[in-house]
Amino acid sequence: MTPPRSNAVAVGPEEDRITVSAIERGGAVVAPLADASGLVWTEGPSRFPTALPSTVEWVQLPSAGVEAWFEAGVFDAHSSVLFTSAAGAYAATVAEHALALLLAGVRALPEHLEARSWQQERFLSKVGTLRGSTVTILGAGGIGRALIPPLTALGAEVVAVNRSGRPVPGAVRTLPVTALADVWPGTDHVVIAAPATPATRHLVGAQELARLQKHSWLINVARGSLVDTDALVDALTARTVGGAGLDVTDPEPLPDGHPLWTLPNAIVTPHDSNPTALRHAAYADHVASNVARFVAGETLAARIDSTQGY
Repeated sequence: MTPPRSNAVAVGPEEDRITVSAIERGGAVVAPLADASGLVWTEGPSRFPTALPSTVEWVQLPSAGVEAWFEAGVFDAHSSVLFTSAAGAYAATVAEHALALLLAGVRALPEHLEARSWQQERFLSKVGTLRGSTVTILGAGGIGRALIPPLTALGAEVVAVNRSGRPVPGAVRTLPVTALADVWPGTDHVVIAAPATPATRHLVGAQELARLQKHSWLINVARGSLVDTDALVDALTARTVGGAGLDVTDPEPLPDGHPLWTLPNAIVTPHDSNPTALRHAAYADHVASNVARFVAGETLAARIDSTQGY
């Protein structure tokens, strides 16, 4: 372990009480950027400094997905600085939302909510269960791992797909992303929780959707770009899949009048699986933990790998 130059950490673009308190909980002191060896950032890339003092070794970013930071060229401009994301900080909240979308779909809640008369015979054939089903999670990072315990508690078996294929606790099987083609015919439902990178764009397209079962629900709480929206609309319209629960879309925001708003087997939430009221406290805990690691010279959590894109 290599100790940092100091335990002085700055907050940008402006200090706020919650972030300052988190830094102090982590054992550092809050200092001006010119005197700091670390920087905790609380906004997006648009106001990020074009130049950092040479003393800055580490920058903590507030988002789990960092594609906007890559697009802004921030990592190239500061290649000597270690950046960490907030990956994992919001996992429990987003996993809860994913489970809600999946349960709503499997239990036919969208159609129940539209009903204006008692239609028991119709719905008895539509309502399903997660018990005994197989749910595949694409991207078994923080969100995926947080989703496994409640899924297994409801009687589902989980197949995890990650980059390395290393076993994920709680999953009955873990596959590397190179074996993704083997997943589709044998799964009941799919949850997307993978990072958005050039390699994962349209990870789920027409071919993948065609291999799912007619009762399968596709849940996306990652980024809209991972799903080919036109192909998804076609599959939902033809009812070759059960439905889709989407907290993210492509394009985003989803325009008024888009077919996804009116399809009865689509649930769209406006990227609010990580609401503001919960986000600040979760980010503060993540900051405190990483500041403590930084002060101790330990490996930081959620290090960004510029070669992998997340």
